[in-house]
Amino acid sequence: MDTLKLEETIERVAAAARRSGRRPEDVVIVAVGKTFPAEVLMEAYQAGHRDFGENRAQELTLKAAALPADVRWHFVGPLQRNKVRLVRPAVVLLHSMDRLSLGEAWLKGPGSPPPVLLEVNIGEEPQKAGVAPDRASGIIGELIEVGVDVRGIMTVPPRVERPEAARPYFQKLAGLSRRLQVAYPQVRELSMGMTDDFEVAIEEGATLVRVGRAIFGPRIR
Repeated sequence: MDTLKLEETIERVAAAARRSGRRPEDVVIVAVGKTFPAEVLMEAYQAGHRDFGENRAQELTLKAAALPADVRWHFVGPLQRNKVRLVRPAVVLLHSMDRLSLGEAWLKGPGSPPPVLLEVNIGEEPQKAGVAPDRASGIIGELIEVGVDVRGIMTVPPRVERPEAARPYFQKLAGLSRRLQVAYPQVRELSMGMTDDFEVAIEEGATLVRVGRAIFGPRIR
């Protein structure tokens, strides 16, 4: 891994945060290491990074065992109920909660489960996971009622040719977040933005960005 890429990403995030009137530390960079071996992630760790993301349960389990215990793991991919037992003990945040049945599975196990973000299908694309924006409030209410700690919302916007074209989707999610906070003040986190558009997402209020290629380079498989 080229540590200069990590430093450059940190600088870009900081600049975007300042443009949005916030501090650089108000935005968490989740370094998504999918397909890269633990040794590559370890280089980012040794450079001072601590928040890492994975989108496959088995890959997360292997890397969590290989990296130091103070890594803050995020699960950012679709999660099946039968994989909850692998993910729940390892992560500080689940970004992809999308249904009550998954929430009920998330509650099972020793101790308090980590907090979650509700995944919202902001573009209402039929092939994508996540709840429709108009169902977000109801699902969050159901999850909270059974005991799930919902801290915010997440989205993957429709694919666009230019980063700027993603802005309306980020604005829409940020607007939804503000409306949700009227009923659920704790639902404040906004996970949106990836390598191609994270600066736009931060300008629109992202508190977490999920960045892989900008830090680690092209996927290796």
